[in-house]
Amino acid sequence: MNGKDKIESTAEAWESGKLGRDEKFVESIEIDESEVDEALELQMISIRLQKSLIDDFKLIGQINGIGYQTLMRQILKRFADSEIKLLLRECVLNQEEEKERQRQIEEMKQQGKKKAG
Repeated sequence: MNGKDKIESTAEAWESGKLGRDEKFVESIEIDESEVDEALELQMISIRLQKSLIDDFKLIGQINGIGYQTLMRQILKRFADSEIKLLLRECVLNQEEEKERQRQIEEMKQQGKKKAG
């Protein structure tokens, strides 16, 4: 390999700088935000939040090394996923309870028939 070992492209190799950090290898490109939004299925919305809440999200995002809007998206996604799972569990539980009630009704009908017969 031309006397040089190939460095595996891993997160650790990027973070440590093994894959290089020389600016001459950096290329600046123009990105159309609408294409990014479309690719990530993002939609612009408008929402009013307390300034203190936004400040809290900014602090938490800074501590975690991400932007506060990204953090908000992650939190909203986690919440929505959890709520959907909870609703589905409740729906399944309700269906199971209804099946049990129907089974009990059928059992009582059968017992009534035996007594009448």
